[in-house]
Amino acid sequence: MTDLFLDTLAGQVIRGVSGGRLCSLQDPTVINRPTHKHNDDSLASFDGQTVSTISVKEKGADFELVSWYGDDDPAVVSIYIGSAIYTGGEQGVMEKFHVSQTVATLGLTLFVLGYAIGRQLRKAGPMFLAPLAEAPPIGRKPVYLVTLFIFVVLNFPVIYAPNIATLLVFRFLTGFIGSPVLATGGASLADIWPRKKVAYAIGIWGVAAVCGPVLGPLVGGFAAQHETWRWTIWELVWLSGFCLILLIFTLPETSANTILYKRAKRLRKLTGNPNLKSQADLATENMQIKDVVSASFYRPFQLCFSQPILLVTNAYLALVYALLFTWFEAFPIVFTEIYHFNLGENGLAFLCIMVGAIIVMIPYCVWLYMVQEKQFDEQGNIAPENRLPPAIVGSFFIPICMFVFGWSSRESVHWIVPMIGAAFFPMGAVLLFNAILNYQADAYPEYVGSVLAGNDLIRCSVGSVFPLFAPHMFHQLGVDWASSLLGFLAIAFVPIPYLLYKYGKQIRMSSNYARHDI
Repeated sequence: MTDLFLDTLAGQVIRGVSGGRLCSLQDPTVINRPTHKHNDDSLASFDGQTVSTISVKEKGADFELVSWYGDDDPAVVSIYIGSAIYTGGEQGVMEKFHVSQTVATLGLTLFVLGYAIGRQLRKAGPMFLAPLAEAPPIGRKPVYLVTLFIFVVLNFPVIYAPNIATLLVFRFLTGFIGSPVLATGGASLADIWPRKKVAYAIGIWGVAAVCGPVLGPLVGGFAAQHETWRWTIWELVWLSGFCLILLIFTLPETSANTILYKRAKRLRKLTGNPNLKSQADLATENMQIKDVVSASFYRPFQLCFSQPILLVTNAYLALVYALLFTWFEAFPIVFTEIYHFNLGENGLAFLCIMVGAIIVMIPYCVWLYMVQEKQFDEQGNIAPENRLPPAIVGSFFIPICMFVFGWSSRESVHWIVPMIGAAFFPMGAVLLFNAILNYQADAYPEYVGSVLAGNDLIRCSVGSVFPLFAPHMFHQLGVDWASSLLGFLAIAFVPIPYLLYKYGKQIRMSSNYARHDI
């Protein structure tokens, strides 16, 4: 735990202020350098500790590769809630700025769209500020702290917005600047947990991603009811500010490339040996701007629209994500207009989505332990199609949800029934997201960053649009037929997980980008 604190921002500040006397990093110093054979792994002795090195002489290169010291070398909810916490104050925004519901809803839409664009730019490495999480000289920790700090600051113009244009511009900017925190969370978990266990961590993280938005109307609804719409954003500032302070004292760097990059830099300074380099040093030496641009902008679109597996799964997750944000407009119509809930009580209705997400995690984790862990080989690999059974089950929950919710939402039926129907949605969403995202990553391991970036862009772009027309659709068609329309759309996607489970391997083998070795 002490070693982890040394790498937090608080530990770095204490080390800098004390001139290195406090919280100093215990890097070894060289007593004698072993002789290395070409391309042989070896351990160099450093004051009783060891650091793995590889001596390489190839095509003029002469360096020693810095690795680990032996075998034992040691905020998401606050951003997700920011998308939907605004919805509790939409009515207040309409009254304050004298705008229509569609214009007021843009505060939700632009936040999600800003996240989608920011996530896409995150892959651009050194070309943009927020996306440096995968650049070894920067790492993940500064991205979390810097962007979360800016996120907190940018919410003040939202609170004090003098007109609707200012509010909407800064809602977009807060979504944009908050995107690296959301996009980097899964990568940080993968840094920490082994492949057999990371699915548990990402599953729980995924539940937080679902519960974050649904907590927004609950927290924001009571605030808007008893104060004004501006208090919904104040609550977001308080929550994000608390998370920022917590991360300052508890978050170390988790990226292996960054840890070794900085370790090699310190060892070069300690030993005077300029040939000590990490793998990240070597990878960035030959990186060209055109490669970064291609990987950041062209390849996600190329893969998304040229690979059948990605095209259909991205479309499916885009529908599920769109339905998630449709709830923020459908729930007020059902529980406020039909069942006469106030703003705070309408927020409480969203708890059924949280309950459904938590309930489904229990059998999902049991399945991971009893079935999936046994399917990994000794190298930690698994056939991508073995990730899909939860998606097959989850695909049925979405249409069940839409039909039960739609046809039970009437005054003659108790309000608990549409809530029970809505609880089926997170059960399907959690299973689909966890299964499909893991499937995509395993099917395209060499291009996983581009694959997930394309998924995020498509998913969030579609999700940001649905809330704009959802209120009109539910009012014009009625809750029953509007929900049925979405339910029939969900039924059209039900066969996809099964078809990929059965025929996915043949499709992968015909692709130039998917893996063929398993």
